[in-house]
Amino acid sequence: MSEPAFADLESWLQALSKTSVLIELGALVVCVLLAWQMARLFSKTFTEPGQNTIMFGRRVVDGVLFPALLLCLAYAARKLLLLNHVPLALFKLAVPVLLSLLVIRLGVKVLQAAFSETRFIRMLERSISWVAWLAMVLWVSGLLPLVMEELDQIGWKVGGSTLSVRKIIEGTLTAGLVLIITLWISSAIESRLLRKATGGELSLRKAFSNAARALLMFVGLLMALSAVGIDLTALSVLGGAIGVGIGFGLQKLAANYVSGFVILAERSMRIGDSVQVDGFSGVITEINARFTVIRSLSGRESIVPNEMLITSRVENLSLADPKVWQSTNVSVAYHSDVDLVSRLLIQAATQQTRVLTDPAPAVALMAFGADGLEFRLGYWMGDPQNGSDNLRSLINLDILRLLREHQIEIPFPQRVIHQIAK
Repeated sequence: MSEPAFADLESWLQALSKTSVLIELGALVVCVLLAWQMARLFSKTFTEPGQNTIMFGRRVVDGVLFPALLLCLAYAARKLLLLNHVPLALFKLAVPVLLSLLVIRLGVKVLQAAFSETRFIRMLERSISWVAWLAMVLWVSGLLPLVMEELDQIGWKVGGSTLSVRKIIEGTLTAGLVLIITLWISSAIESRLLRKATGGELSLRKAFSNAARALLMFVGLLMALSAVGIDLTALSVLGGAIGVGIGFGLQKLAANYVSGFVILAERSMRIGDSVQVDGFSGVITEINARFTVIRSLSGRESIVPNEMLITSRVENLSLADPKVWQSTNVSVAYHSDVDLVSRLLIQAATQQTRVLTDPAPAVALMAFGADGLEFRLGYWMGDPQNGSDNLRSLINLDILRLLREHQIEIPFPQRVIHQIAK
């Protein structure tokens, strides 16, 4: 450790043992209470109970706003103490610690909101924490300028420019900050667009959200590359190579992305629609840029590439109207009262709350079968996503009970066999 850094550290330790530290501690406690109260007030004003956001978090103190307010109040208190000629010791440590906490909280919350929880994201969150705390330690100890000077001495020539480790580190940190801010803005736009949206409106807003995120990520990537020092004009050759790659090897991937935006823009399929694709039936739970998630009533989920939804036949049971017609067939004996059978079938359907009254259930005598009179009971339901076989089963059970109560026979198949004697 050099002499200036050692002297600064020694003077800081001496100032930490003075009684004026109690004044700093009291000021810091006041800053914490004020920051907590302000964050709590803002959270009640701008968020709903239990809502987890980047700015406010779930419990006020785990969002970005609390450390940001605390840092600003601590910096203001530090200036106020300096104006009153109070020697600083605790605030020299508190301000870097709060700045590191703010950087960590911002990076972690933005990554959690933008991406799902994966091993790579957790590793990236830990990396942000380590870098922020290491920078804080170097800053407090006074070693940061010395380390940066040493890293500036390690360099090499790349073409006509000279790169150093310091430039690479500063450019990488700048690029990371730009990308985090870009992700934060895109997550805020997505949260605002998808709030309280359902059905077709949700699908349309999802399309705008995906387009906004893609555009912001592209702009953020260009800004990050520019911050690192990469000449963007050199990317024209790379762009041409990527175009050739898309034309040959990545055309399926590109087709899925384009199909995803077409589906969201045309609203031919929306979140919540009941569909059948390639023999798999279920409800659309998510429409992403590359694939669509369909969940069946049994809990199975199918990930369908968006290109398949564009190029193949898809049955959408709720595209124009969420109501779905269903029927069940019943056979009774020829001597049965036809009017009574019709009334009992209607009664069995209307007893179920899921069966719609408008249009009302209807009964038709379909055929004079070999074993009896064949009736068809037709009815409408407005919630096919809750299943159709379970409703048909309940209606069939009611039909069987009512027919037995009124002693109406359901005939067994009868066959007449003629035997010719030799």
